[in-house]
Amino acid sequence: MGKYDALKLENQLCFPLYAASREVIKQYRPFLDALDLTYTQYITMMVFWEEKKISVKELGKKLYLDSGTLTPVLKSLESKGFVNRYRSTEDERVLIVEITEKGEALRDKALNIPAEVSRYIRLEKEEADQLYRLLYKILQGITE
Repeated sequence: MGKYDALKLENQLCFPLYAASREVIKQYRPFLDALDLTYTQYITMMVFWEEKKISVKELGKKLYLDSGTLTPVLKSLESKGFVNRYRSTEDERVLIVEITEKGEALRDKALNIPAEVSRYIRLEKEEADQLYRLLYKILQGITE
């Protein structure tokens, strides 16, 4: 093994992760454009469709995003009428975000997106399940 082999692109785990992530997210674009959402707004809405109401701090944990990234996303979603932001009555330092009826209605429009995008990912179910587990293992190892 050569002195600089560790610096070869082909020897980096991070590169295929990065490239695959970009290419998969690119497949979402036409579906999300139809809903006037970015990918980050879409995954944020996925949390709201499940949770309905959540603090910005908890939302950041779920999405692995900091508040500096989340703030413009939430402002945009609020300006589109999909969520409302307000201070907690128990602790005004805590910002709560809650889905609106319009945000809930968007869920039906997004229902086909996962199936449409999965057509581009040519993995067997067992392979996809294994990849999912491995990716979350990486995330947990880095964020603990």
